[in-house]
Amino acid sequence: MILVISRKEDLAVNLVLPELTERGIETLWWDPGDYPTESRITSRLTGGRWRHTLVTNGTEYDFSLFSAVWNRRPSLPRAADVVTDETHRDYVRKIARFHLNGWEDTLDTRWFPARTADVLRTQNKLLNLAAAAELGFTVPETTVTNSPEGLIEVWEETEGRMIAKEVEFVEFGIDGMGHNFYTTPVSRRHLTGRHRLAHAPVILQPYVDKAVELRITVVGDQVFTAEIHSQGSKATRHDYRHYEGHFSKYAVHDLPKDMERRCVELVRSLDLAFGCIDVILTPEGEYVYLELNPNGQWGWIEEFTDLPVSRAIADWLAAGEPAVGTDGPTRQGVPA
Repeated sequence: MILVISRKEDLAVNLVLPELTERGIETLWWDPGDYPTESRITSRLTGGRWRHTLVTNGTEYDFSLFSAVWNRRPSLPRAADVVTDETHRDYVRKIARFHLNGWEDTLDTRWFPARTADVLRTQNKLLNLAAAAELGFTVPETTVTNSPEGLIEVWEETEGRMIAKEVEFVEFGIDGMGHNFYTTPVSRRHLTGRHRLAHAPVILQPYVDKAVELRITVVGDQVFTAEIHSQGSKATRHDYRHYEGHFSKYAVHDLPKDMERRCVELVRSLDLAFGCIDVILTPEGEYVYLELNPNGQWGWIEEFTDLPVSRAIADWLAAGEPAVGTDGPTRQGVPA
């Protein structure tokens, strides 16, 4: 049986569940956002080992039944509405998360891509940039700073050909509207507001010219590479996330075997079973590493290129399951 932990609106889960159903594999889809309000978890130490049970939607599950956990995009624990004081709600969230952390660390099963603590650790760009450089990827000289003087220093080193991007892609609110900070070339005009940098660090790198951008999705030892033709639009030239989908052209890319091997090694070196790697292919044919997302989106790549990422994920999850007939029913616990 496979445990899928993710928010109920996660479309990626719905791409993989039919693949598991086709294999006759039972699944439970549970969102930690239902805990502790609507779900119950009990952990008992007996005989020197923890036994964890989950009650959700009126059914009890022994976690030892799960041969793998797909740790996809879970919500954070949520306090019940009857807990109205914000300090009490914060207490509930923290205690619940603390219990979930212990549950993850003591649940001995296969995790895809990894436990939450490892996902958070490896998506830190300082860590995965260094790991990529160590494995021989071409990685831009990178500065992470909140120093206005440091900004000027990198600007001069790059002779004004520099980009800035977030340390982590986080949405923030302005006048009630959600905004994101996309990769941005730094102009001389930007330097006049450099004092604002003191309030939050940014990543600074030399500008790298692009022929195409590559989204490389690694599932276990399988590699799926898609070209994103971002240079055909002014909107996507510096960051293809401005207009994903039908606004860009996509194609399957034949990645050199040594690059494929290096991508698998990078994901494995970070103790992950999955990773989405962003790479620039320069006009001169050089592959330049940008970053790795240990739980990145891939459904849109599958949609536009037919690369079978869903099938590969299902294969990985199913690998630890006992052999069963394909005619058996599949039970899917769907959060209320």
